[in-house]
Amino acid sequence: KMAAAAGSGAAAALWSEVNRCGQNGDFARALKSVNKILQISKDDVTALQCKVVCLIQNGNFKEALSVINTHTKVLTNDVIAFEKAYCEYRLNRIENALKTIQSASQQTDKLKELYGQVLYRLERYDDCLAAYRDLIRNSQDEYEEERKTNLSAVVAAQSTWEKVMPEDLGLREATYELCYNSACALIGQGKLNEAMKKLQRAEELCRQSLSEDSDVTEEDIEAELAIIHGQMAYIMQLQGRTEDALQLYNQIIKLKPTDVGLLAVIANNIITINKDQNVFDSKKKVKLTNAEGVEHKLSKKQLQAIEFNKALLAMYTNQADQCRKLSASLQSQSPEHLLPVLIQAAQLCREKQHAKAVGLLQDFADQHPANAAEIKLTMAQLKIAQGSVTKACMILRSIEELQHKPGMVSALVTMYSHEEDIDSAIEVFTQAIQWYQQFQPKSPVHLSLIREAANFKLKHGRKKEAISDLEELWKQNPKDVHTLAQLISAYSLVDPEKAKVLSKHLPSSDTLSLKVDVDALENSHGATYIRKKAGKLAGDNQQKEQGQGDVKKKKKKKKGKLPKNYDPKVTPDPERWLPMRERSYYRGRKKGKKKDQVGKGTQGSTTAGSSELDASRTASSPPTSPRPGSGTAVSATSNVIPPRHQKPAGAPATKKKQQQKKKKGAKGGW
Repeated sequence: KMAAAAGSGAAAALWSEVNRCGQNGDFARALKSVNKILQISKDDVTALQCKVVCLIQNGNFKEALSVINTHTKVLTNDVIAFEKAYCEYRLNRIENALKTIQSASQQTDKLKELYGQVLYRLERYDDCLAAYRDLIRNSQDEYEEERKTNLSAVVAAQSTWEKVMPEDLGLREATYELCYNSACALIGQGKLNEAMKKLQRAEELCRQSLSEDSDVTEEDIEAELAIIHGQMAYIMQLQGRTEDALQLYNQIIKLKPTDVGLLAVIANNIITINKDQNVFDSKKKVKLTNAEGVEHKLSKKQLQAIEFNKALLAMYTNQADQCRKLSASLQSQSPEHLLPVLIQAAQLCREKQHAKAVGLLQDFADQHPANAAEIKLTMAQLKIAQGSVTKACMILRSIEELQHKPGMVSALVTMYSHEEDIDSAIEVFTQAIQWYQQFQPKSPVHLSLIREAANFKLKHGRKKEAISDLEELWKQNPKDVHTLAQLISAYSLVDPEKAKVLSKHLPSSDTLSLKVDVDALENSHGATYIRKKAGKLAGDNQQKEQGQGDVKKKKKKKKGKLPKNYDPKVTPDPERWLPMRERSYYRGRKKGKKKDQVGKGTQGSTTAGSSELDASRTASSPPTSPRPGSGTAVSATSNVIPPRHQKPAGAPATKKKQQQKKKKGAKGGW
């Protein structure tokens, strides 16, 4: 009895210690006291619950879950459902957390809050929205603002990932979180300018909120603003302002934010801007997308987009095996998705395997008819690249849902015209017109196609067929003067009498009210300019004609110029018109004393100029090398020796070599 009493007294002291530590937030010390209590009573339900709570508060979620699972008889799901579900949620075991919540006998407010978070992580946005609405409707506490923020986050996710038009929740955007979520919803709708204004407002509110706390530094504020700036950069990228977006993205990366999800998204967006350029930067940035925990921070579509870009980057960096591996993995995860098969086809095309690429696309189109249209468009593009225009046309015409579209009709007619297959082009027009006659007879596209078909037929000499189309147009709108004029013009080439009959339906010139102000037209800038220019030209012509007449009247013979030393008393030289060499008194020039006397002097002697006439020296020395000591510039060719490799001009070795070359040249040349 005394031992039991002592034990109960010790337990009471420990419980008071646990209570005091819990109120002070010292859960590490509280855990020590709880463990001591469990040594006294190992199956104490309250002590086990306190231990789990202490472990959760200390961030030891695995150990807390282990305690729960090892004491299932005592800690039943009804007793500790919230703590178990929360541990599973924090350990990213989201499906297990959902099962734990749903198996609880009583749905407390705490479980409902956690249920909303779990549904959001599972991307079940409709159920999540309903859960938060129920919480806001039935709760009255200090966490109402957080619930509204979560509700707006769900609406933003629906708008972004499911393209659902968000409803107006009537929330007062008093916090930067609410402003940010509202901006995300606007981005999902494509209202980029409005979204940018919301983000700017969110930035202002964030700065105001954080600057009130004296302990918060400017670096802390910038770190909190990183996610807002990231969305701003994304809007800039969508608007085509890639340089501004890239600058802002890099500023965020320099801050080194702790949010791995934010860093992964920014790195991915930079890679999309780089595309096939700056691949080394992209290879650095892709490492940020592989950080630990990224898969738990991003949505499935975000993770999928990152994987697609990894495959494309592997293709751009000529890592063919890696590209095939990544695209095959993506295709196995999403068999109906277009991008993996398109990436594989692009890789095959880079390897010049066009036929294999077309076959791959054809197999996918057969297996997934719902996505066949986009695949067949790609196949047609590949065929055009190969020069098989007719085959490309056949593929395009097999896309039934696009046959009547004006863009498709225009493309097919252009391609058939290029191949000079006019019959097939007219057949394309006919099929499209028949579709509109059956389903949309009053559509403006229908009439436009008939007119285009008529013009095409007239251009290629199919006058009778064109007349049939124009008559159809005129019947539908007898007041259309333009169509009537075209019809008369066509008939004038085939049946002039019919053209005369139809011309009676044209309105008379009296009924045509042109409503042209002649005075205003004449006084307009263009008319004044033309009138002035015409008058100026006329005046110039008159002056020119008058000037020519004056020249004819006043034309006089000019007097010849006499030499300065002219003497009228001296008779001029009769041979002055002949060149000096041909005159009778020419004796030739006097020979200069300094001219070289070629062939004179003693045998074997040389003159200053003889070296220039030596053929052996010319043949043996490089034509582009400068003479030693000369200042002549040399063109930069491959034969030029750099100056530092040349020997001095007066070196005896150089003279010796030159003499040897001279002797050899003399023997061979003479």
